[in-house]
Amino acid sequence: MIRVVLTAHLKNLARINGDVDLDVNGLATQRSLLDALERRYPALRGTIRDHATHARRPFIRFFAGGKDLSHELPDAPLPEAVARGSEPLLIIGAIAGG
Repeated sequence: MIRVVLTAHLKNLARINGDVDLDVNGLATQRSLLDALERRYPALRGTIRDHATHARRPFIRFFAGGKDLSHELPDAPLPEAVARGSEPLLIIGAIAGG
């Protein structure tokens, strides 16, 4: 089970309370995790990744173990602690402004 922590606006969109626990088939990667998340919560399709290209949206970031995983390849394995479920993957919206 992989634990995912979403920001409040993503939780509201998907009507989720609390964290999300997901089973991922095969190797735990950003792609496999987001595929599982979007299957379970279709309202999130297109919010984290582009509909057509499946590229991460520019103001979305992935963090685990204090590290920014946002620029990792989508098929790179997630950190072992995330794959085991002992560490959550955080999906947050970046803040920009001027």
